[in-house]
Amino acid sequence: MTVQELAATAHRLVGSGKGILAMDESNSTCDKRFAAVGAPETEEARRSWRELIVTTPQLGDSISGTILYDETIRQRKKDGTSFVNVLTGAGIIPGIKVDTGAKALAGHPGETVTEGLDGLRIRLQEYFQMGARFAKWRAVISPAGGLPSRGCIKANAHALARYAALCQEAGLVPIVEPEVLMAGDHTLERCREVTEETLHCVFNQLYAQSVILEGIILKPNMVLPGLNCPKQQAVDEVAVATVASLLRVVPASVPGIAFLSGGQRSELASARLNAINIIARSTSSRLPWPLAFSFARAIQQPALEIWRGQENRVLAAQHALAHRAHCNKAALQGEYSAAMERT
Repeated sequence: MTVQELAATAHRLVGSGKGILAMDESNSTCDKRFAAVGAPETEEARRSWRELIVTTPQLGDSISGTILYDETIRQRKKDGTSFVNVLTGAGIIPGIKVDTGAKALAGHPGETVTEGLDGLRIRLQEYFQMGARFAKWRAVISPAGGLPSRGCIKANAHALARYAALCQEAGLVPIVEPEVLMAGDHTLERCREVTEETLHCVFNQLYAQSVILEGIILKPNMVLPGLNCPKQQAVDEVAVATVASLLRVVPASVPGIAFLSGGQRSELASARLNAINIIARSTSSRLPWPLAFSFARAIQQPALEIWRGQENRVLAAQHALAHRAHCNKAALQGEYSAAMERT
């Protein structure tokens, strides 16, 4: 795939006024979420839940791409149609999570590095043949308890850059996701410092590995206070801090930014996304890249709580899923309001 083709795919994902739905939970994580709502923890239940998602009517009106898991990209509807074909038929680009998770980082107690580079070139080639056109790799950075160390940031940035280079070699647009976690009592200002330091290191490593910035998507956290921080800033303050940080560190050549939700409540994630885009659309900001979303639980959770593994709840769950996707699409235009939650 050429640079122009990578850039075109990236633009379709984040420059079309839509967002990306992350449905890339591992089987164990998916089962834990099922257990919490009383759904069966089986392969068939996972398949049924994912079929519910990909067959949601008009999903493509709000969603440009979906991030799948290895099991998911191989699954099919009950009638035998592959999920990949269902998505592409709805105008949604299939993507794939390719990291194998965060593991303890030797010499750095309490910190992790994301693994999965071994054999990645071959796996990417297979996923491309299966219809994937972008990929995702998540690095986890904790700002709690005096962390992170520079060694942790650099190890994760280096892995992200090597992954991104391999993706582009295989014709896949890499989503680069360095997530500064919400867990902890750190302040918004501390989150801003760690976010900027992390992104500086990530882009330095991308440059060192000859990654084409025009053919990537950045998936960062919003700049937020820790969940246990006594001071929780208002939505507008979060938006100002987030935009200011990104302007300091993200090159203009990046084709788009898709925010992760990071465990935020669905309505709050939409409200913060809306406030960020109001700033982005103001004449004074003049952001060089479009902003989008790449949410998982913030879109899925209300539908999952309705479905609970019961076939007679599929339509109601799909309605809830489409509603959350629509709310976040509205937020990209700065048009989301709490009133939308009462419709």
